[in-house]
Amino acid sequence: MTKQDRINSRPAELRELMARIEPGHALPQGFYTSQAVYEHDIREYWNRNWIWVGHECQIPEPGDYLTFDYGPESVIVVRDQQGEVRAHMNVCRHRGSRICTEARGKARVLVCPYHAWTFELSGKLRAARDMGPDFDPSKWGLFPAQVMIFEGLIFVCAAQEAPPIQEALKAVAELAAPMDLANMKVAHEASYPLPANWKLAVENYMECFHCAPAHLEYARSHTLKDPADVEKHADALAERSRAIGLPTGTVGDDDVAISAPGSGVFWRRYPLYDGYETGSETGAPLAPPLGQLTGCDGGATDFCLGTLNNFLIYADHAVGYRFVPRGLQETDIQIVWMVRADAEEGRDYDLEALKWLWHVTTLDDERIIRLNQAGLNSTFFKPGPLSPMETSVQSFYDDYLATI
Repeated sequence: MTKQDRINSRPAELRELMARIEPGHALPQGFYTSQAVYEHDIREYWNRNWIWVGHECQIPEPGDYLTFDYGPESVIVVRDQQGEVRAHMNVCRHRGSRICTEARGKARVLVCPYHAWTFELSGKLRAARDMGPDFDPSKWGLFPAQVMIFEGLIFVCAAQEAPPIQEALKAVAELAAPMDLANMKVAHEASYPLPANWKLAVENYMECFHCAPAHLEYARSHTLKDPADVEKHADALAERSRAIGLPTGTVGDDDVAISAPGSGVFWRRYPLYDGYETGSETGAPLAPPLGQLTGCDGGATDFCLGTLNNFLIYADHAVGYRFVPRGLQETDIQIVWMVRADAEEGRDYDLEALKWLWHVTTLDDERIIRLNQAGLNSTFFKPGPLSPMETSVQSFYDDYLATI
């Protein structure tokens, strides 16, 4: 499909909504309430962007696989017999059944549970019963998805042309190297169902204008709630970061060329308040330092790859965030806590203490986003102006609108 074909395929309702957008204001109501817009979002935004689906530690051996679902789509991510990570759309080429039905598993081949079409881990069709003499198996392999691995983090894109993000990631790689993110393991995963459109969840994550009134626990330890406090503590953090072997650079829109929607990256370390070495309830470290770091510096790194993949990285653990659409006003807030690969629960970290901050903060987020959607559904809603602390929300709008 050409770009013009994609433009022509936009629902009439979406074209009308786009004509009503006022720069510097929230989006019109229909972006969050229209089923046609939601379905277009999946086809033209989610299918055409990089999506973080997991970490290499979750599929360490040939045959190990995981599945990742969003909207009506499902992706199989599998390590093949040669050790390469591959991704396939979880759709049988016979009559469309899902092939892998579990979130995690191990398989020598991928077998459809309906009529037993059998696919190699590479996606090639291996066997199909009673299809007649003219059937050509080479034409019926699984639909592939693109795979990108950055520091052990696995991303997939269902489109043939994925956002060209690799060049921008080179700048991030130098800053991330001492953390050795590839050498992590998943300590815990959790999903928080949210009765709201996925865009409201992304918008909420993109700004900290709400942090002071809505996140009391977070606001006690993280200066991001107040730009003046970030600046006030920045020099001291930079000195502490260098002392533990962590570079202090920043990567953002001004540092890398954004060649297409979805190709931007963001990396910035900001200070915690005095007395907090990491994102914990007490301020004390929660786990062994990541990679080659020699301790905690009292800082946190915001890392965003595209607009759908968000990570918060302390010196001793990392937290990954996803906001996964399930329906028009159904979203899963998914959180993944990661620690050093050799850390042992009960010896090196306490799981409840590790989870505490982002569990309570996400419960707050579920409440405020749910209320946001409820008010936005009102016939009285009209888009209001954005604050200077919501410039990242406008950046999300710009990327979203350019993509769809």
